[in-house]
Amino acid sequence: MAFVITQAAQLLSDVSDTAKLDAEILLCHVLQQNKTYLITWSDRQLTEQEHCQFNILVAERQKGRPVAHLIGHRAFWTLDLEVNDSTLIPRPDTEVLVETVLAELGEHNINQSLSGLDLGTGTGAIALALSYELPNSHWLGVDFNQQAVELSKRNKKRNNIDNCDFVQSDWFTNVPPQKFDLIVSNPPYIDPDDIHLNQGDVRFEPLSALIAKDKGLSDIKHIVNAATEYLKPNGLLVIEHGYDQGKAVQAIFIQNRFTKVKTIKDLGQNDRITIGYFL
Repeated sequence: MAFVITQAAQLLSDVSDTAKLDAEILLCHVLQQNKTYLITWSDRQLTEQEHCQFNILVAERQKGRPVAHLIGHRAFWTLDLEVNDSTLIPRPDTEVLVETVLAELGEHNINQSLSGLDLGTGTGAIALALSYELPNSHWLGVDFNQQAVELSKRNKKRNNIDNCDFVQSDWFTNVPPQKFDLIVSNPPYIDPDDIHLNQGDVRFEPLSALIAKDKGLSDIKHIVNAATEYLKPNGLLVIEHGYDQGKAVQAIFIQNRFTKVKTIKDLGQNDRITIGYFL
């Protein structure tokens, strides 16, 4: 198997910065085994059927198709999430948003009965991760795409989480008239003219979940403005954004009367998460 992985990694080196890892993940999927199995049985020969299935997956990856779409799931936080092309694939940098919320709450608030809203929930990744970490909280995840809503519901069941619900809503349109302790969102924030939209995995993800007008800020402006009607006093708003949007997003928060506004960096030390409290 070691030779098969090396050979596949060479084929994928032009399309992926993690070619060897991609090959290993695809082979684990074919064999229905974990990575330890690949190491322990590195000299095992693939059957003709296994080799054929693996080659098909490698060929699809060569076309640029995301590994997560090819195997049908993606790890996020402590969860294993079903993914498809109806919404974004959860990314490691978004885990920083989850970490930020938990850090802001602190240990003394972890067991409080909190209410949270996740706007543009997609796979349900953020809402489900926070529901898992905050067992006494209750979360509502919304997405305008009904396919994404159904996907998030399946992920709720897949991960045995019961303190979270999902509904179809274009941002706040179908959100019940209530006040939340926390509102979080990973909204579309890429400029429609950004050249990166024609590169990498994003080519296979829905543009509606990626781009926003006004240099990628239009949805963020709407969320921050509308959130003032849905947050409790001293409620926390947490938004993911582009690496070059930190100062602009901070200004939007401040214009809408948020305090203690700050921006947190992602795993690559780029501005990624901005937070603020509404008085």
